[in-house]
Amino acid sequence: MNLVYAFVVCLLVSSIGCSNKRGDLHVQGQGVERTYVNPSSASKVQGAPFSGAVKVGNTVYLSGMIGRDSDGQIPDTAEEEARLVLDQVKAALQELGMTMNDLVSVQVFCSDVAHYDAFNSVYRTYFEDVFPARAFVGSGALLFDARFEVQSIAVRR
Repeated sequence: MNLVYAFVVCLLVSSIGCSNKRGDLHVQGQGVERTYVNPSSASKVQGAPFSGAVKVGNTVYLSGMIGRDSDGQIPDTAEEEARLVLDQVKAALQELGMTMNDLVSVQVFCSDVAHYDAFNSVYRTYFEDVFPARAFVGSGALLFDARFEVQSIAVRR
């Protein structure tokens, strides 16, 4: 019985989607609307199999972002890369009508935890009052030889 129910729910959810002028996909099922968006600062990898962000109610889930410059290059210093990745998070949130102070959770994946202090020196400058909950994970190698990948969750205040 549960398998049949799950199939019907999946069928209903997939059939209700519609796009708006930005190409965002809205899906409503079981009373919860989801919007799948690709803010211009997120998901710059062509054909990547994920959405840059998913909005559910007042909550936005941002996919992992890395700090590349306009030419797609990783900067020479950890501080500059941290600034670029946090600027991308900030821009994605602004595009969705939110600010860095709406962040409630941040996960930082770092190729070498020796960059912890460099990341924190930049990170502190992006918040006006309190900091979101955060994890800083030594992950080993990251895509495109990035030092940092930042994934986050924001809830509109």
